[in-house]
Amino acid sequence: MNKFNTEKWTNIQTPFYYYDVDLLKQTLETAKNEADKRGYILHYATKANANPALLKLIFSAGFGADCVSGNEILRSVKCGADPKLITFAGVGKTDREIGIGLDNSIFCFNCESIPEMENIDVLAKAKHKIASIAIRINPDVDAKTHEYISTGKSENKFGISAWDFEKVIEKLEILSNLNFTGLHFHVGSQITDMSVFAEVCLRVNSFNQWFKERGFLLEHINVGGGLGIDYQNPDKNPIPDFASYFSIFEQNIKLYPGQKLHFEPGRSIVAQCGSLISKVLYVKEGKSKNFAIIDAGMSDLIRPALYKAHHHIENISSNKPYLVYDVVGPICESSDCFDKDVKLRETQRGDFIALRSAGAYGEVMASQYNLRAIPQPVYSENLQEFVP
Repeated sequence: MNKFNTEKWTNIQTPFYYYDVDLLKQTLETAKNEADKRGYILHYATKANANPALLKLIFSAGFGADCVSGNEILRSVKCGADPKLITFAGVGKTDREIGIGLDNSIFCFNCESIPEMENIDVLAKAKHKIASIAIRINPDVDAKTHEYISTGKSENKFGISAWDFEKVIEKLEILSNLNFTGLHFHVGSQITDMSVFAEVCLRVNSFNQWFKERGFLLEHINVGGGLGIDYQNPDKNPIPDFASYFSIFEQNIKLYPGQKLHFEPGRSIVAQCGSLISKVLYVKEGKSKNFAIIDAGMSDLIRPALYKAHHHIENISSNKPYLVYDVVGPICESSDCFDKDVKLRETQRGDFIALRSAGAYGEVMASQYNLRAIPQPVYSENLQEFVP
């Protein structure tokens, strides 16, 4: 059954991002219910999709925000996020961005180096503020995912390594405008091997104990995000298995009395609710294959060109038999190819093509390369109250 009502799109300029709001609401409810059962706190990773209408819906569901820039903090606050539930991560926070966090009295800065700690202390002192910080630890765990989105191995740029812990404690004794409240971990994205999270738990327990033995019983442990989604079968698995995901931590994390466990889901919340909708411009018959040339390009969805990422592609206009096509865009780059040897219903000029599971790292990464327009979002009918 076709879930897309293409008849309503006659006068809409393609390409555009289409958001299934009912699915987003179901995903939010499922994730929040499973977290609440266990007393876990969720901060939505804004970098996955910073669409204001979606953010308003997400924050109205009780999520906090995980931000990686000052502008993400500003947008999150504007869209209804409680500053007391905003975390700020990133290896290169600028003075301006740190100032935004301080001015909004955010929940926590996730610090990734000792020089960053020193700078936040200076800036907080100038504003007569005390900045709450967590130490982002590089646990040297292989996330078993794409090398570009792996962040927890020793050779990655993220986090503070264990050999610097003593220096961290020495600095905390003299950085009087910092309040050390937690530990932060994030080993990568699109993780589908649940054993990775079990390994993370073991490392978290070890580091948490290390700091406790030195007099730091911290308020919160933040294990980041990373839960993957099913790009192959978006209709079969539209909502990730949050129950199993949180159960891994429930069974393996050892918290001390008073400690809270925090998560930063992003992709797992928004990926499946979004599709990039494009129209076929031409069908070109090659010597050994056919090309479906569509009006969406790598400027609209860069993941296939950047990561060789797979998105399920379907012709949502045709009921004809299947043929095989390379689905390509109009941009003057050989990498502007969404996938090769794709089975599509027989395709012709004007057909709608849906690139599925594009709600995360789709619209937010769109560019104006070749001076192309940024795709506009289109929402299912029941989101109108959230549209800014």
